[in-house]
Amino acid sequence: MTSVPTPSEAVLPIEGMTCASCVNRIERFLRKTPGVVDATVNLATEQATIHYLAETTDRAALVGAVEAAGYDVRSAPPASGAARQTVLEELSGEDATRDREARAILVRSVVSIVVAAGIMAVMALPIAGFAMESRNLLVIMPATIVQAWAGRRFYRSTWRAARHRTSTMDTLVTIGTTAAWGYSVVITLAPHLVSEAGLEPVTYFDSSTLIIGLVLLGRYLEHRAKSRTTGAIRRLAALGATSARRVVGDEEMEVSLDAIVVGDLLRVRPGDKVPVDGVVIEGSSAVDEALLTGEPLPAVKGPGDEVIGATMNTTGTFVMRATRVGRDTALARIVALVQRAQGSKAPIARLADRIAEVFVPVVLAVAAVTLVAWLVLGPEPRLTHGLVAAIAVLVIACPCAMGLATPTAIMVGTGRGAESGILIRGGEALEIAHRIDTVVLDKTGTLTLGRPRVDAVATVDGVTTATLLDLAGAAERGSEHPLGAAIVIRANRDELGFHRATRFAATAGGGVEAVVSDETRERTVLVGSGRWLTDRGIDLTDLADAARATGTDGRTVAFVAVDGRAIGLFGIVDPLKTEAAAAVEALVAQGIEVWLATGDGVTTAAVVARAVGITADHVVADARPADKTALIERLQAAGRRVAMVGDGLNDAPALAQADLGVAIGTGADVAIEASDVTLVGGDPRAVARAIELSRATMRVIRQNLFWAFAYNVLLIPVAMGALYPWFGIRLDPALAAGAMASSSVAVLLNSLRLRARRRVA
Repeated sequence: MTSVPTPSEAVLPIEGMTCASCVNRIERFLRKTPGVVDATVNLATEQATIHYLAETTDRAALVGAVEAAGYDVRSAPPASGAARQTVLEELSGEDATRDREARAILVRSVVSIVVAAGIMAVMALPIAGFAMESRNLLVIMPATIVQAWAGRRFYRSTWRAARHRTSTMDTLVTIGTTAAWGYSVVITLAPHLVSEAGLEPVTYFDSSTLIIGLVLLGRYLEHRAKSRTTGAIRRLAALGATSARRVVGDEEMEVSLDAIVVGDLLRVRPGDKVPVDGVVIEGSSAVDEALLTGEPLPAVKGPGDEVIGATMNTTGTFVMRATRVGRDTALARIVALVQRAQGSKAPIARLADRIAEVFVPVVLAVAAVTLVAWLVLGPEPRLTHGLVAAIAVLVIACPCAMGLATPTAIMVGTGRGAESGILIRGGEALEIAHRIDTVVLDKTGTLTLGRPRVDAVATVDGVTTATLLDLAGAAERGSEHPLGAAIVIRANRDELGFHRATRFAATAGGGVEAVVSDETRERTVLVGSGRWLTDRGIDLTDLADAARATGTDGRTVAFVAVDGRAIGLFGIVDPLKTEAAAAVEALVAQGIEVWLATGDGVTTAAVVARAVGITADHVVADARPADKTALIERLQAAGRRVAMVGDGLNDAPALAQADLGVAIGTGADVAIEASDVTLVGGDPRAVARAIELSRATMRVIRQNLFWAFAYNVLLIPVAMGALYPWFGIRLDPALAAGAMASSSVAVLLNSLRLRARRRVA
């Protein structure tokens, strides 16, 4: 079978985008580039995220596609070895570039508005003996300077788009302001031409300069608001340590994070940040993980326990071995996930994309129709009225607000979630989450602590507890399942279970099989659920009474068979998380139907369900991975939108099948990879909070899109002159520019309201 190559990912910072039509054009050019699998352009982040086949294309080809579309790719700062420094360096470079651009825009905006105010004063003040023709000659030069200097960015963008036979929002501004300025120049330099045509010699230098100033002011305010939407990544990246204390023999030395490699021993003193991910090998302490996991109380760490980079050590000191450094650390992965999510696009954004694709050409046509209508039907001076109305239509119809409506809300929403330990993969997951009406919960590690312990042992006649622990402990040493770990811990306590185990095989949702060898012989050992052993032909009749007695109070029963004969069982208790019942209650309060699907037996499942408030008819026990997937398929067939919450290897198929996969971040990597949402701290209450955040974000997106569309639907007819026949009202082009700028800023500010929400986890 021919393997399918895995696409590479490139992120290009784009210069020159102004509206949704720019986004749509760049995406089209990138997607038709050979080797490009998919491309998403985000107006708010000013970035293009491209997935491409490295065998058939490269970064240079992608940059060429962007330039062919009429836009530029901003040069990226050099990368650094450690993820935190890399991210901060990249952010600092982008910030510096954007700050310079924003300052330049602000200067041009202020100068334009000041010049416009001066022109208004000159034209309006009653000055004896100062004729209108003289006033026009006085203001033509500053107005022309503003048109050429401050308006240069609009002309450059318009020309670039025109070369590729397309148009953008800047095309509208260019045509509108040039028409106002050019008409005024003709009146000023050749007033007799206007008088002979019977037109009123009115100039619009103030309008052309004020429009440029207000549009630029809107751009500046957008820059400022955009920088606030990217604050989550910056705050996350800044959480990390700046250095570490490496232990070499009896010496300790302070080194930069760049110098740390996997396997290094590092000392973490009281008050220090944990530098990278690792495992404690000496000492103990309580580590505050709230910034990454949302857990309010410090977690006690001792030898063998994992620690996460960027978390804060409290009072103790310990030595750790680095296991993940640079871009592999949990913090770096979180930052990368948030960056990817913030650059993504929600399906609801496709509506704005489709409209933006034809919006600018339609506006140009509407402006032309407006001019002709005034020339044919309007009162005198018809050309003046028609020109003013057409300019107002061109200026007010900016689709910026449509382009910003969705990405800004996604950026703020995903950033807010990340700061609370809720990692949302992207816009599509965010949009799906708000529609969820059914949640299926796994038990172990999701509703329980995931730290089970053996508290009951039963054997058949002739088999000792020591023999049972010795064989089962040896077989389970290769297992990653929490129940297997509980058996190994109990065997270790009694210094048992150290025989050589070969031919190890684990069955997800079932158990493990291994050949255990001692000094005298080899034995085939099976450890797992009663259903799994029964399916393999093991008779459990001799253990039936013990199983019924042990499987009370929520214990999980794990059976042991040797060479085809059942010899004993373990009763394993995994305490419920203190937040489990509150998590179910919060979901039910949101109108969500809650199910429990677990590999445990009926008795254990019933006890857990009763304790957390899940009804008996919504419990599936003895569930293998295929059973959990089948449950989700049945619910989906009934029209339900289903979220699956789990943390183990056996949950991965169900997480992938569900409309929304939610992984407990303390669980297996494969479960996290298969999920759409990851709860870093493992608090099940965050499931309801993730859905609540999604609903709030989607409300903001809908509000943004409504106002973006309503703004154009309501004001374009006003700009055309729809109110003039009845009320004598026309929309001044300068007021149109102000309204256009305010619409974009309003959308950004509305999205930023999500930052004011209380911590969601």
